[in-house]
Amino acid sequence: MRPIIVVAGLLTAALVVSPPWAWAEQTAAETIASWQAQGYTVNLDRIGSAPLDRCVVTGVRNPQRVTRWIRVEDDGWNGHDSELVEVVVSRSVSVSLDCAH
Repeated sequence: MRPIIVVAGLLTAALVVSPPWAWAEQTAAETIASWQAQGYTVNLDRIGSAPLDRCVVTGVRNPQRVTRWIRVEDDGWNGHDSELVEVVVSRSVSVSLDCAH
């Protein structure tokens, strides 16, 4: 198995994200860290200027992933010269915080 195919498989497996209600039971820092651990770039919008440990998550929206198809050359053992594999290029999500306390 070619390394790129393994990487693509791992990236596909990493697409499993936390359920939408999970952030309601986490602190703002835990919610952000959870999305980042899954490979997402977290975009924050917030109301107020309190420190992060006093913020409350009011919403998580628009989880998006950008993919690209790449051609993987095969050594010909299975009769194919190459195949296309979908690879995740980037992921992003928006997290809304209420930091007005």
